[in-house]
Amino acid sequence: MDVPADPSAASSAIERLEKLLDSPRDGSLLRFSLGLEYLKLENTEKAIAYLREAVARDAGYSAAWRTLGKALETAGRAAEALDAYRKGIVASQKKGDKQAQKEMTVFARRIEKRIAG
Repeated sequence: MDVPADPSAASSAIERLEKLLDSPRDGSLLRFSLGLEYLKLENTEKAIAYLREAVARDAGYSAAWRTLGKALETAGRAAEALDAYRKGIVASQKKGDKQAQKEMTVFARRIEKRIAG
C-alpha cells in the first residue's frame, strides 16, 4: 500500500471516522475504512485490528478480506494472510464477486509458493 502524499489527510480522515465508532453508523464499512486509513499510514497492526473487526461484523465482505490479507502480508504474517485470502475467496464465491475471487486466488498462490520454498 502506498503512503499518501499528505499523511495529515489520512490522520484527519481517521479522526472523523473514529468519531463514528459506537454510533448508529458503526459497522463493517466504518471498520474497513479505518483499516484502510491506518494502512495508508503504515500502521499495519491497527489496520489489521480494524480489518478483522470488519470481517467479524460481515464475513461476506470480500474487499475487507482482501485488504486484511494484504495488511497481514505487509506485516510479514504470511500464514495469517493466506488464511484471510482463503476465507475471502469463499466469501467472494458466495457473493459472486469473481474479480475479488481471482485476485485473492493469485495472492494466495504466491504465498503458497513462498511457503513451499
